[in-house]
Amino acid sequence: MTIIFLVLVISLPGLAQNKPDYSKIDIMLIREDFKKVIDTCSQILAVDTLNSEIYYKLGLAYQNLLSDDKSFDCFLKSATISPDNNIYNFTVAKSYFTKGKTTRAEPILLKLCAIDSMNWSYAYYLTAIFMQKEKYDESIKIYNRFYKQDSINYVYMDKIGFASLRKGDYDKAIDMFSSSLALNPKNLNAIKNLAYLYSRSSRIDTAIQLLTRGIAIDPTDMDLFVRRAALNYSINYSKRALNDYLKILSSGDSSVLYLKRAGIGYSNNLQPKEAIQYLIMAHNKDSTDTEILSFLARNYQKKNDLKNSADCYRKIIQRYKPIAVQLGMTYILLGEILKSDDQNVDAINAYLKSQEFRSDNSICMIIANIYDEKLKDYTKAIHYYELFLSNEKKSALKSDPEYIGSIRKRLESLKKLKQQAK
Repeated sequence: MTIIFLVLVISLPGLAQNKPDYSKIDIMLIREDFKKVIDTCSQILAVDTLNSEIYYKLGLAYQNLLSDDKSFDCFLKSATISPDNNIYNFTVAKSYFTKGKTTRAEPILLKLCAIDSMNWSYAYYLTAIFMQKEKYDESIKIYNRFYKQDSINYVYMDKIGFASLRKGDYDKAIDMFSSSLALNPKNLNAIKNLAYLYSRSSRIDTAIQLLTRGIAIDPTDMDLFVRRAALNYSINYSKRALNDYLKILSSGDSSVLYLKRAGIGYSNNLQPKEAIQYLIMAHNKDSTDTEILSFLARNYQKKNDLKNSADCYRKIIQRYKPIAVQLGMTYILLGEILKSDDQNVDAINAYLKSQEFRSDNSICMIIANIYDEKLKDYTKAIHYYELFLSNEKKSALKSDPEYIGSIRKRLESLKKLKQQAK
């Protein structure tokens, strides 16, 4: 049949003025016989390379076979050959959008919306791009156009509400989501967004009530439990938060955060045995979390398991050691900069602060030199020279004797100057 059709196309060019019947290809698409569609379209395109409709149908077949690059090439060719065809252009725009190339999709969608401003499919993708680019006012303007035409459509209310939320206009967002929920009392999207807005407005109890209402509507929606648990946890409703975290964990989600907070919930509920059980599971997933280790140590102590409690505290100390060393070095570097800028008092404070994190006897010499040469405070200079020499005696690493001798001479000289000043 395909061969006969091709012969007719080649032999009877006079029929080209009539639109060809490609209904058989459409039937193949409906029947999901995509390989046959590709074969048929390819044969037609072999003799009719500018057939935009066939390129489009070929693109649909490739798309259904998940050959995205091939389908996009076909859609792009169909739109290039027939630039005024809105269907082809929209398909190209959607393909660009799916590939994350929104800068290429946007001008096509803008043109399509200018042609048909009340086409929701066009508007949906264009506003999605606007939202990504934080063009909230542009999105709201388009949503309002549809809302005015259909003021009882809660989908448009949700869209305006969410754009207003992202824009930071919480009052408008609350108004739109509340109106949406009044039209559709089971609108979980509105419930979740309203709960978020109320929590940001310090109306935590109202937010929790809304989420509880949502759970009654759909007790399988774990996101509702996650949100309610987080709010209860934030206001120290430990038992309520614990119940929700246990529910989430029982659903199969064993994330570190939920294990950790279940453990903390049991800990606050004075149930150390149960707390340890969940905190150990959390620690096994994330051994770097010192808060987990801290709660483990406390609960081991409550059970009089002092060995494990001490081990947890040792692990915490090991975690903080690298940070302490880095902080100490950073204070020394700050001291160097301040000393170079002749901010000598601040430099000394930075050097002293470094010693809270790392012990370095050479810092005593640096401070002594600043007091001696810069500030002419001989009393403090003597103190730090003597401190350096005292630490030197205790140190396993000895300095050059000649260097130590020069420090002793300077120390004696300063003591004489101090005595003369009296």
